[in-house]
Amino acid sequence: MNAVRKPIQAYIHTEQIGAVILLLGAVAAIGWVNSPWSDTYGDFWHTHVAFDIHIFSISEDLKHIVNDGLMAVFFFLVGLEIRRELIFGEMSTLRKAALPAFAAVGGMVVPAAIYLAFNGSGEGSVGWGIPMATDIAFALGVLALVGKHIPSELRVFLLGLAVVDDLGAIAVIATFYTETIDWLHLLMSVGMFGLIWVFFRVGVRSIGFYLIMAVLMWQFLLESGIHATLAGVALAAIVPCQPDLQRKDYRKTVEPLLHDFELALERGDEEAAQSITGQIEKLTRGTAGPMERIEHMIHPWVSFFILPIFALANAGVVFSTGTLSEAFSSPVTLGVASALLVGKVLGIVGLSWLAVRLGIGQLPSHVGWLHVLGIGFLAGIGFTVAIFVSGIAFDDHALIDQSKIGIFGASLIAGVMGYLFLRFVSPRYTATRA
Repeated sequence: MNAVRKPIQAYIHTEQIGAVILLLGAVAAIGWVNSPWSDTYGDFWHTHVAFDIHIFSISEDLKHIVNDGLMAVFFFLVGLEIRRELIFGEMSTLRKAALPAFAAVGGMVVPAAIYLAFNGSGEGSVGWGIPMATDIAFALGVLALVGKHIPSELRVFLLGLAVVDDLGAIAVIATFYTETIDWLHLLMSVGMFGLIWVFFRVGVRSIGFYLIMAVLMWQFLLESGIHATLAGVALAAIVPCQPDLQRKDYRKTVEPLLHDFELALERGDEEAAQSITGQIEKLTRGTAGPMERIEHMIHPWVSFFILPIFALANAGVVFSTGTLSEAFSSPVTLGVASALLVGKVLGIVGLSWLAVRLGIGQLPSHVGWLHVLGIGFLAGIGFTVAIFVSGIAFDDHALIDQSKIGIFGASLIAGVMGYLFLRFVSPRYTATRA
């Protein structure tokens, strides 16, 4: 059980700290853009960067480099996490996956429908994908504040829901937010993807080599018109997951080396002992597959660097009387806020109830319907992906700002409601059931 619990705890711990740093990035952006130095905010993020290295070239401003480049690494990590859960984790069997999958579908479809009820036509109608995604980092952070007052199974349920939620967000970005396609560059990107797959299969393990190939694939996809972040998702789907050495074979492989290590120490042969230690370390690393090793390697970079930089580049909204007045009467703001606050709860609780009622899924041990309702509130925290989608859905900066105000307001209310509900209401429900 510890073998399963410890990776989950480590993942959640990284997400919790990352959520705090992400929040600081957002607060810094809002403070910057509402300060006397607000002009420098736009000037800095629109600084043009251009360089050309043989077959690779880029000419973008800093904000696009963050949104198209760094966020491709974020979506690569998301893809790896989805694969891990589908192969080894809480979504590895149909029975385990059924309830969180139904909950996630409800948490995507109902918010989109509520948003469209406010924005059935006009410029705002294309923003229906904004309230579909949950920010798992913030949701887990709030859940951590609740602490021991909730069953541990609830965290696992939220993680499973997030997997399907992320899949849905990726599908929406790929399908509905791509305009024109340059087929030549798309074929070049697909060709590069195929080469990477072949090299994975023949056992090439050079990180530098794959990094060059991945950057070229990303550039070709960027020039094709399809959002370049999807290169990260595609690559995550083919990273080998099987370890070089199965953990069940580890002991019998290492035991002879440990014996040789002891003999070397008895002889006083430090060089031989050091060599054997290196062999054992290599074998130990080999018990984790490439997918697991890469995920552990990039997760801190994404949580502590990429997402805070994304927040700093994208969360800047002017909170003036005029801006807020416009937002509160804007169907975009009202649609986003209502979708996150009401749609998430209705969708998650409603389809979870339907899945249980039909016998397709069942509630986890020690989890009741008030717990699911609390998760519905937390799922209304939409930040990273919601802001990301608003940036690619709208061209009008006013609509982008209105959607961000809806995201910020709804996420704050959803987080507070989720915390209060799970902290004070659901424990009484659990005690009553017991």
